[in-house]
Amino acid sequence: MLCPTKNQKIHKSGTTATKLAMLAFLLFASSSPAEETATHPSAGEDFPQSFAALVEKSAPAVVNIYARKIVHSRSQSLDGSAFWRLFRDTLLFGYGRERIENSLGSGVIVRSDGIIVTNHHVVEAAEGVVAALADGRAFNAEILLSDKRTDIAVLKIETRGEVLPYLEFGDSDLLRVGDRVLVIGNPFGLGQTVTSGIVSALARTSVGITDFRFFIQTDAATNPGNSGGAQVTMDGKLVGISTAIYSTTGGSQGLGFAIPANMARMVAETAVQHRPLIRPWIGLSGRRVPPQIAMVLGLPTKGVLVSGLYKGGPAAAAGVATGDIVMSVDGLTVDEPLVLRYRIATRLVGATVRLSLIREGSQIEIPVLLKAPPDVPPRNDRWLTGLSPLSGAKAASLSPALAEEIGVDSGIPGVVLLDVSAGSSADRLGLRAGDIIQAIDGRPINTVEELADFRMAAFKPWAISFNRSGEELTIGSR
Repeated sequence: MLCPTKNQKIHKSGTTATKLAMLAFLLFASSSPAEETATHPSAGEDFPQSFAALVEKSAPAVVNIYARKIVHSRSQSLDGSAFWRLFRDTLLFGYGRERIENSLGSGVIVRSDGIIVTNHHVVEAAEGVVAALADGRAFNAEILLSDKRTDIAVLKIETRGEVLPYLEFGDSDLLRVGDRVLVIGNPFGLGQTVTSGIVSALARTSVGITDFRFFIQTDAATNPGNSGGAQVTMDGKLVGISTAIYSTTGGSQGLGFAIPANMARMVAETAVQHRPLIRPWIGLSGRRVPPQIAMVLGLPTKGVLVSGLYKGGPAAAAGVATGDIVMSVDGLTVDEPLVLRYRIATRLVGATVRLSLIREGSQIEIPVLLKAPPDVPPRNDRWLTGLSPLSGAKAASLSPALAEEIGVDSGIPGVVLLDVSAGSSADRLGLRAGDIIQAIDGRPINTVEELADFRMAAFKPWAISFNRSGEELTIGSR
């Protein structure tokens, strides 16, 4: 896990106008040496001394994105986090609360007819978006789809039949630590820039930026303005969309993060087909294999221990059982629950995945047909009021569809809190949006109506059991 020191802050992104001193420093920063090679070079293989041919092929497909937004207040560097989003705020006009803000980032043409992939946070709430090509021409861009949970947006520019240069999606699951990559984008609005580096790590799940925490980490110099830009392999394939850096200064410190191309491709295909983005549902909940249990029972320490199954859901219908350990999906390793979630999210509704499981010491394989999550029970969201310790919370009955929508575990039964008013009874108890209320005084809670009926009785102790990000917690008057 990346933890800041006392004097470090974690910035999620989007910066205001950068200090001139920082800019001057960054202008003199150098990138690591670059040599072109095959995607998976063998030891001792000679490296060409130039990336020029690869850049000439790839760079024309990377564009600058200009987004015009109306903002009501100027935000601080996001939540004190050292993870900086990579778009750059450039100009502010107007006074008072409402201002016009022009931000810039990067994008990648992924189809010759003008389909562009960028980051959601680059175009979020934009009044207008312009895509500027590498040759200097600018086009108004239509937002086909912008998905906050993956931080991917898909744009369309009207080319009137012109065939544009584009980058073909590569298979990001084939990347290995040590593979060389180019990062192409528009840092600080200086114009198109190419840097090189290697894949430093894969499956980074501790970077809490999107709901699907699975990032490619690279040491290639990456700076504000690179958001939505391309991460390209030595064979010219798009394998990542730049989205954030870990930095104490807002500039590159050799820790850049990209959304894998397999996730971006799924969102892009959905947008091009003008379909709603419905993520597939597998109908199970799981947790890491506890090391103590693994040691005693001789189980693998990696994998996902199935702790719950949705009755009638895809996993249960296919024969998955509680206590099984999921080791891989379609041959791709699953080290922990967040990785399993990512693997499923890159598939489409109606796809069949092969789960490799450990059951009672034996390895088995089960095909599972992924389905759209059902909206049952009805959410019936409401604000809780009256003599309830949960007064001031907005709650809803948790269905698989709602769980997918807000990014919580669909295998956990209960009622989810959608919002908690500041200073309310629920807030004073420490409850948060996303908490799943499972029981009161030991009685299971399955619908918001059951939760709304709960009232405090004078001098009678009470206890509320709830789940927060997979952790079972209890609060009460006892």
